[in-house]
Amino acid sequence: MSAFTWSDGDRLIRFGPGAGEHAWPGADLLSTPRARATIPAALRDGWGSVHDVPAGQVTDIAAALADEVGDGPVVAWGGGRVIDTAKAVAAARGGRVCAVPTTLSGAEMTGGHRVVPGFEDRGRHRPVLVLADPVLMTGQPAPDRRASAMNALAHAAEALYGQGRNPVASMAAAAAAADIAAGLDERDLDARERLARGSILAAYAMDSAGYSLHHVLCQTIVRTCGTPHAATNATMLPHVLAAMRPREEGAIAELAAALGVTADGLPDRVAALGGGRTLSDLGVAADDLGAIADAALQRPELARMQPPPDREELLSVLRRASPA
Repeated sequence: MSAFTWSDGDRLIRFGPGAGEHAWPGADLLSTPRARATIPAALRDGWGSVHDVPAGQVTDIAAALADEVGDGPVVAWGGGRVIDTAKAVAAARGGRVCAVPTTLSGAEMTGGHRVVPGFEDRGRHRPVLVLADPVLMTGQPAPDRRASAMNALAHAAEALYGQGRNPVASMAAAAAAADIAAGLDERDLDARERLARGSILAAYAMDSAGYSLHHVLCQTIVRTCGTPHAATNATMLPHVLAAMRPREEGAIAELAAALGVTADGLPDRVAALGGGRTLSDLGVAADDLGAIADAALQRPELARMQPPPDREELLSVLRRASPA
């Protein structure tokens, strides 16, 4: 697979080995100790300032960092939380972000993120430079990499039936799904590169088409119960796809074809790719399901679905994901 450079409006995406070497010198760096260890030696010094992004909610982290980072260029070298924090700070302060992803979160390709309180009128920020090195993006331990890949697959799936679906997003999503499934087959010599490329394409497609049932439920579960983001996506995706099939038969058939199965076999195929975990395995109790459904119903994305799901439909999906 070849490296490529993709000029997309006001942003530039560089994909290939060593892409991170093009990070802006002298910029403020947002990262984590784990991610900083992957920075090449030639780039480890010379940052304007260095800020660790701790665990927690992006809104709180970005609010704490907004005055420290300032309004200059920012390099976000890390996973989704790091990149989303950089985007939130840049939106508040007017800076620019170069994103160097070290997971398959897709955050580098989207303008979606939480906002810093008091800066709600500033809109959203999308990184203007994306440096996607497949080695960095797939460098997690195997179980974490698989969960991160399933998060990417969820982006591709959602793009096929999101409210803003369009032909370009659908083509990118189908190509992404095929790449991700092949990339999880370690016998494929190009597996890591296919995973990384699939993640980039899936996030691009999802950013165009918008969120629907899957992302609303997963984000609500994470915020309500504190479950890991990628693992929650991997757990929920087979059950959401089964629920979406009666609503979106064409989109589900297209996704199934990209994964080499029939629509009937899609949930089992996705469950196998994701490891077959349940919400119970992630620490979600049966008593939590009602609160998750109630919180999800407040999201405007569900109101735009036709017809909008009701509480019982959401509970049905959640129960299938957490069998007794």
